[in-house]
Amino acid sequence: MSGGNAIELTRVTVRRDRRVVVDDASLAIAAGSIHVLIGPNGAGKSTLLSTVLGETAFEGDVRMHFRGAGTVAYVPQSFVADRTLPITIAEFLSLSRQRWPVCFGITRASKRRVAALLEQLGMTGMERRRMGELSGGELRRVLIGNAIEPAPEVLLCDEPATGLDPAAVEQLDRLLCELRDTHGTTVLMVSHDRAQVRRVADQVTLMQVRIRQTGTADAVLDQAELA
Repeated sequence: MSGGNAIELTRVTVRRDRRVVVDDASLAIAAGSIHVLIGPNGAGKSTLLSTVLGETAFEGDVRMHFRGAGTVAYVPQSFVADRTLPITIAEFLSLSRQRWPVCFGITRASKRRVAALLEQLGMTGMERRRMGELSGGELRRVLIGNAIEPAPEVLLCDEPATGLDPAAVEQLDRLLCELRDTHGTTVLMVSHDRAQVRRVADQVTLMQVRIRQTGTADAVLDQAELA
């Protein structure tokens, strides 16, 4: 892990319809680390991610400290693809990887990048598959691929393992660790997969509206199980 913090939250409170969904949360995410949020449904984990993204009104202070270009990528918890839209995986992934409009064709450079990315995702040869035809797990892998290449400085993931089979989850874990170890990417993610948390997390935070505990995966998970 690199020194310093990439994300700092100080006394963050979020209210929805007069109900407090995140209460007085203070948290520091170390730069170049994988930090995982755990807790029951409705604990405020996804809301905390959207607050960091600037998509949710809040009280308190959120600061991001960038050392490079300041690129932030996001893998949402859910994504609805229009099943009637005739866009292929290659076209979708090329949208942000070439200046030439994809409706006029995909450039050779984009084709090479997309092919290499799909190989990383275990989806070799699926360039021509339509987005609307993909299973939930396949769609999530495409969204993950879109977020990790080029490597962002900060990656926010909301339950990225949802819908993935065990082999795909292990592949995801390798990609996350490679981003951290090779590119220094800071990863803040929500996960309900405790085995995954133990495999990848440098730090874990247990949330239940308030932040209950932060520490190593073993310490926090063991305490959560006791509770």
